[in-house]
This record gives sequence, structure tokens and C-alpha cells, in this order.
Amino acid sequence: MTSTARRMFELLEPICLVTFFADECNEELAALGHRTYWDGYFASRAAPLGRVPAEVVHAAFYNFAEGEAARHIPSAWQTIPPEASVAARERGSAASVRRILGDDLAGSPGLVRAADLTAKAATSAPTVGRMMYAGMRTLPMPSDPVARLWHSATMLREHRGDGHIAALVGARIGGAEAHILSALEMGIHPPESFGRVHHLPKKRLAAIMDGLRERGLVDAEGRFTDAGREVKQRIESLTDELAAAPYEALSAAELDELIAALEPITAKLVAAGSR
Repeated sequence: MTSTARRMFELLEPICLVTFFADECNEELAALGHRTYWDGYFASRAAPLGRVPAEVVHAAFYNFAEGEAARHIPSAWQTIPPEASVAARERGSAASVRRILGDDLAGSPGLVRAADLTAKAATSAPTVGRMMYAGMRTLPMPSDPVARLWHSATMLREHRGDGHIAALVGARIGGAEAHILSALEMGIHPPESFGRVHHLPKKRLAAIMDGLRERGLVDAEGRFTDAGREVKQRIESLTDELAAAPYEALSAAELDELIAALEPITAKLVAAGSR
């Protein structure tokens, strides 16, 4: 099931990425009155948790720098209800998927079947220890097949993300450190130039790199050591292992059917860069 979890991640992630890359979601959130992209991001993604303080959002999201959540939570909810934000995120994301796929593919029996099987998997895993996934499970499942596919894929993304955080915590890798390791895995050098961390104060970035060097995970030039590669691979392998549970609800035949139904959908989204 570990290899299944990795394959499903590859197939479902492009569906989720419309939320962050395409225009429709941001336009829906802006129409509500959110001033910036990040106001809408934090308000809509955190909304399933309820009106929790910034400290809880920071803990649940894990990989944002200290204070970043507090710039948006709870102020982004003061005039716009969380329920409105999460509904706008769903509307905009489904509209993006529908536009990219086109009427024929978006209205096809294959997409309906993909949505149904993805929903079956997404509603079948235990929620214990899965904060973001549990929050998503409290939301109603959309009746529209395109929205249902996006919603279910996003539920599974949050389930995987919760497991990834557990793997990072177990490896004693913080959120910013995780971005550095991901940058190195993607061949970005220096890793401090990676878009998720380059805005951090130079002293903070230097401290992060020094800590990774002291642990023997990166070398003097800021590149992976063998030990660093091994830690990164162990985290990814455990993430796959922890992401497998939802797919145990599907029979082997259903998994094959789901993969076959998702492949043309994913291919079109990848070709568009999910935007």
C-alpha cells in the first residue's frame, strides 16, 4: 500500500494545486473581501478547524515561520465568517478544475467514478492524530462531481500532510528545515534561495543551516550529506506508509479503476500547470 499511496499522491496532487496556482479561488476569496492572497489562504484552509487562535493554526500548518499565521489569523475572520471562506475556496477550486478539463472530460462518467472512489477513500481513514484531516471530515461532501473530486483529493492531501508532519517531528526536522531539505532534493542551491524560506531574516536562515550542519545533514557548502539524504528518504518513506490507510477501503479492482480514471484528468491538469 506504500507504493499505492505514492502513486495516488502523484495523481491527486495536481487536482489540489488549482487552489494555489489558478485564478478562480483567489478571485472568489478576494470577492469576499480578503485583502491579500495569504489572508484568503490562511482563512480558508484553517476554517475547518473552527475559530482557533493563530498558535493552533501555526501548529497545524507546521511549515510556516513563527508569526506568519498571526498576521492573518484571526483578523481574516473578523469580518468574513470562516464558513464563507471555505465555501469560496471550494467554489473557486472546482471552477478551475472544470475550466482546465473542459466540458467533455469534466462531465464524463470517468470523472464521476473517480470522484466517487476518491470520496470513498477520503472518508474511510481514522481521524485520530490527524488535525487538518479531521477538520476537513467535518465539512459536507459536495454533490457536484467536480467539486466532490477536488474536495476528496484535498481531504487526502491534508491526511497525508498530517502524517508528513508526524514523520518530520519524529525526525526532529522543523518546518523551515523541512523546506531546506526539500530544496536540496529539488536541486536548488543555495537552498536558502528556495521560495518558501528566502524571505526569512538572514540570521534565521544562517541559524537553520548551522543547525543542519551540526547534525551532519548538510555539508559546508550547503549540500546534502549522505546522512541528510538518508533522513530525507526516511521521512518520505514514512509519509507514504502513513498515507496508505485511506486506500485500504478500496478493493484491488477499485484501485485499478480509480487510477485509470484519474490518469487522463491528472495529465490534463499537469499539462496546464494546474492553473
